[in-house]
Amino acid sequence: MIRRNRIAIAVAGGMAAVLALVMWTSNATGLQGRTVAQTEQVAAAAQGDYGDVPEPLAPPTSEEAAPVEQPAADAPEGQAAPAPSGPQVTLVGKSVPKMGEVVQDGDGRTLYRFDKDTPDPAKSNCEGQCAVTWPPVLSDGKPELQGVDPALVSTVKRADGSEQVTLDGWPLYTYAKDEAPGQWKGQGVGSTWFVVRPDGKRNVECLPPGVTPPAA
Repeated sequence: MIRRNRIAIAVAGGMAAVLALVMWTSNATGLQGRTVAQTEQVAAAAQGDYGDVPEPLAPPTSEEAAPVEQPAADAPEGQAAPAPSGPQVTLVGKSVPKMGEVVQDGDGRTLYRFDKDTPDPAKSNCEGQCAVTWPPVLSDGKPELQGVDPALVSTVKRADGSEQVTLDGWPLYTYAKDEAPGQWKGQGVGSTWFVVRPDGKRNVECLPPGVTPPAA
């Protein structure tokens, strides 16, 4: 009887040991599976963080693919358009038959000075209809010079803002009734208009009848 009890106890102890071994093995396997899964998740996260496995880019929509047109920049309100560049003239000092020393422009038109202007300070007193009959010589900047002392040449601003060429302070003009280069029909008109010499003085040659040469 005692022997049977010992055998039963031994068998029960063996079974308990076997059951404990089986349970330990199962826990170890589950732990290993969880460890492997966690390791794979960490690796995947690391790859995503550093761009080793880039996510596929979604194709652009039609709105994203179409270029966006930028509206044209409007000019600031109230800003005037740039003024067109003015004429560039040439002054030519030369000697011509009968008249002697004269100044012409690049087209050969005779130039004049007006006794009612002032040279110091330079000022034109020929406006309105006067400036139609006697067009002022206008230029942006200094004219090209031939036979004229550059120190005598400058410009003066007219009432309309244009720049008129001056010679020794005297504003210069052409004459609308000079129909061809080299003419001097404006000589002595009104006893105030005279052909100008290269030094800026009056040329008093070829005066029409009744015009007295003015005092120097």
